[in-house]
Amino acid sequence: MYLLGFDIGSSSIKAALVDAKTGQQIAVTQSPETELDMLAVQEGWAEQQPETWWMNVCLASKKLLRSTNVDTKQIKGIGIAYQMHGLVLVDEQQAVLRPAIIWCDSRAVNIGEQAWNNLGRAYCLQKFLNSPGNFTASKLKWVKDHEPHVYECIHKVMLPGDYIAMRLTGEITTTISGLSEGILWDFKQHAPATALMEYFGFSKHLLPAISDTFSLQGRVNAGAAEATGLAVGTPVSYRAGDQPNNALSLNELEAGAVAATGGTSGVVYGVVDQPLYDQQSRVNGFAHVNHTQQHPSIGILLCINGAGIQYSWVRQYLGQAQVSYSEMEVLASGVAPGANGLRILPFGNGAERMLGNRAPGAQINNLQFNRHQQAHFYRAALEGVAFSFVYGMKMLQEMGLAVDIIRVGNDNLFQSAIFASTIANLMDSRIEVQETTGAIGAAKAAGVATGVYENIREAVRGNQLVKVFEPMGQKQPFEAAYEIWQADLEKWLKHK
Repeated sequence: MYLLGFDIGSSSIKAALVDAKTGQQIAVTQSPETELDMLAVQEGWAEQQPETWWMNVCLASKKLLRSTNVDTKQIKGIGIAYQMHGLVLVDEQQAVLRPAIIWCDSRAVNIGEQAWNNLGRAYCLQKFLNSPGNFTASKLKWVKDHEPHVYECIHKVMLPGDYIAMRLTGEITTTISGLSEGILWDFKQHAPATALMEYFGFSKHLLPAISDTFSLQGRVNAGAAEATGLAVGTPVSYRAGDQPNNALSLNELEAGAVAATGGTSGVVYGVVDQPLYDQQSRVNGFAHVNHTQQHPSIGILLCINGAGIQYSWVRQYLGQAQVSYSEMEVLASGVAPGANGLRILPFGNGAERMLGNRAPGAQINNLQFNRHQQAHFYRAALEGVAFSFVYGMKMLQEMGLAVDIIRVGNDNLFQSAIFASTIANLMDSRIEVQETTGAIGAAKAAGVATGVYENIREAVRGNQLVKVFEPMGQKQPFEAAYEIWQADLEKWLKHK
């Protein structure tokens, strides 16, 4: 008996097969092998074709099934994790109306800011836990204003995970957690955010029906079965945004838990048991996977858009031919903390919420041609992202969240000892790396609604601890480098 998980990222699509009895990974595949393209027709825009996600779901699924040769009728549930905050629009025939406006697109910043001011900042924070910001609702308003011919054809508004579930089952639904990440959920009323929708002029009929996060959300239909290689009737039984799902994968379900990930973007995600918000909405609160009206569970999300994408850019354009990330790590480890004065601000992937929805762009500071080489760039790139994490985590501490222990999956930037150790030293945190990924977590979670597991805790038990990063005694070099980097950032913020 098996469970299947998909992770719909902006860089790639991953598929994982898990043995339902042992909880152990059978296999994980990825499609494409290289990173997915983002469309940037104008500065600050970021789009992807939903059909491309689906095509790669099909490729990853067939690749996984070929490599394992399992009986597809023994797959008892499918879970979906997905990139958050995206906007997918379909007509009555379930045809996509335009490319998806994804999480790092900045075009709706001003729309969200105006709504925050007009509705009232305190009102928005108390009702939605966030500014409307640059989230899904504001992106939909941009379409309404700038592409009325598209808006008039909309049957339903979806998040990326809703779209993949639709392609698998033919059913259009969403979740409370999903609506909250789009600023389409009212925590006071425990209902869709009709006040914001009325302000923007949206019909309530644009929102899909709501399914529970852990529930039977449809079954694989004949067309999807042929495209993916899966069996007709396989239940889709879990859906969540990638960051709530990452926290679930790491067994972070109760108040006080903190999880992190360092993919294309970087995220620190803390769980609290009451509505909590940042007065400036630099850090955002969303319904966690186990949130209910009776037992609130809120995920406090710090996001750094320019994280792994910055390190990938450095590898592609400044690295030696075919250099691997492990080779970059070796070279960077030969450089002392501070990269001999070379500093990088990694904010080149859209508006940064923790910087007040401003977009500084990436900056390389203090480059010296006579002493800086590729190894210095590799170190400065890792440190720039790590410093960004630290800068944001101090905001979480101001809100009352403890970051003494941070749990992460064994992938992406946290595979770098330089990156993880820099954060551990500066925050006095213990970083625990577990052998799990988002796709594996989604697979396990799919077993809850189908009765494979009695509860969520049973589903995600037993992750293997791979390594631990502890604070080291000599913090001074890290602190000195961070202070100079922070001064670079604050100088930019002061003049913008």
